[in-house]
Amino acid sequence: MTRYTHLELNRDVPAPSGYYTPQKEVRLKYNGREVLYTLSRAVIESSCCGASDFWSAQVPGYVIGWRQENNREGLPVSLVEPITDEPTRDAIRKIIKDTEFVSRTDFW
Repeated sequence: MTRYTHLELNRDVPAPSGYYTPQKEVRLKYNGREVLYTLSRAVIESSCCGASDFWSAQVPGYVIGWRQENNREGLPVSLVEPITDEPTRDAIRKIIKDTEFVSRTDFW
């Protein structure tokens, strides 16, 4: 298990060459469990290849304990179990791709 800190939605987060903005958190029912994923818009403002933007999904894992505490900054923290099984990852990727407008899906 690992601790996942929920980011504030619709607030830009600085990143190399630009920023990303978490837009939505989803708790997806999958095989009797709940998978947490977040949708973000990334903006690349300066890189060797120019500027661009895209949507992506980040999958911390299965929800074990939902928003059980807050960290020092007051952000909620959940317990999640990372998804390591590749066929399961592929199935979840397909569900997300079929329901969301994303360029990529990353697992933690």
